[in-house]
Amino acid sequence: MYTLRFVRDNEKDLREALRKRQSDAFILDQILALDDQRRSEVTALQELNTKRNELTAVVAQKKKNKEDAPNEIALLKELKDSVNSKEAIVSELDGKIRELLMQLPNIPDSSVPEGKDSSDNVEIRRWGEPRQFSFEPRPHWEIGESMGILDFDRAAKISGSRFVAYRGLGALLELSLINLMVWTHVNEHGYTFVFPPYLVKEETAFATGHLPKFKDEMYYCPEDNLYLIPTAELPMIAYHGGEVLNESELPKRYVAYSACFRREAGAAGKDTRGLIRRHQFNKVELIKIVKPENSFDELESLVQDAESILQMLNLPYRVIVLCTGDMGFSSAKTYDIEVWMPSYGRYVEISSCSNTTAFQSRRANVRMRRPDGTMDFPHMLNGSGLAVGRTVAAIMENYQKEDGTFELPAALQQFMKL
Repeated sequence: MYTLRFVRDNEKDLREALRKRQSDAFILDQILALDDQRRSEVTALQELNTKRNELTAVVAQKKKNKEDAPNEIALLKELKDSVNSKEAIVSELDGKIRELLMQLPNIPDSSVPEGKDSSDNVEIRRWGEPRQFSFEPRPHWEIGESMGILDFDRAAKISGSRFVAYRGLGALLELSLINLMVWTHVNEHGYTFVFPPYLVKEETAFATGHLPKFKDEMYYCPEDNLYLIPTAELPMIAYHGGEVLNESELPKRYVAYSACFRREAGAAGKDTRGLIRRHQFNKVELIKIVKPENSFDELESLVQDAESILQMLNLPYRVIVLCTGDMGFSSAKTYDIEVWMPSYGRYVEISSCSNTTAFQSRRANVRMRRPDGTMDFPHMLNGSGLAVGRTVAAIMENYQKEDGTFELPAALQQFMKL
């Protein structure tokens, strides 16, 4: 979240950022208008305090001289009431400004392509060739149901729509993929594994930018004022909240597993069937806390770490960079990794990797101390490595056989024997 001083000093850059993001500048205009009002009220408050201090000194001197000061005392009471009233006004304005500041998105990096929506995203590279089938490929939900390893009907009976119960090989496949991803990122990429809480405080969700903007998409427990996490990004971005990290400690690399909970509002359709859009799903998340000067290089390596899992599983994919109109609220730059889904005939998002620069570290109050003692905000990076259910779906579809079953990728077969 930006400070009011930052907004004052960078109004031009913020207006340009909002234009690029296809966002209205109305919030920025409101902030600046309230800031003008606040500064006027603060000036009036300072003048009242000056008068009160002067009059207090006069009353004190009269008392010292054993003189009565009824008029001055009466006026002093009026000034005190006026000061209290002005302080209440300034406090109310501070609250309104803070609420609006929370709604300003991050400034896109200059390397991000400008565009209106997903149609303006830019493909960076592809890996692997989509398989050519000698038969009509089936969607993964049909394969899973016919094999008895994905049970949507009983899950709906238990919990409603957009839930699934994994059975037998389906459950083992999901669990094995989680273990494979975590094992790879820990042992080959140098991440530290963290198993975070699934329920978080309001300030934790605020740190990532999920609150207040995405409140309606989150599950809330009002009795405890806790939110079910839509991604492990929330607890992990706040993991070092309120701390000062020495520059020598950076980069910090974490891999976290969690179940994730999202309302995933939207009309019924192909994307809402199967494992693509669930209210509950598993995800392995990658988090980095890095020095600002290295953050975009670190983003590139984070994307490559996520890609390595798909390469290991021999699943065709592509990497795209999101345009300014399609990127997330907290992001300065985002790459999406999309896996090939035969039944869709297109690539489907399986990972999103972002550099949020200092946006999230400011909101979480995570600071870094330079060797000379000066303080700075580190840059925060996050990315899924990968959405596990979507990886299961991609394996089932890309490795399917004509008899309605599927094979396991060689790397996964070997891993599941360990």
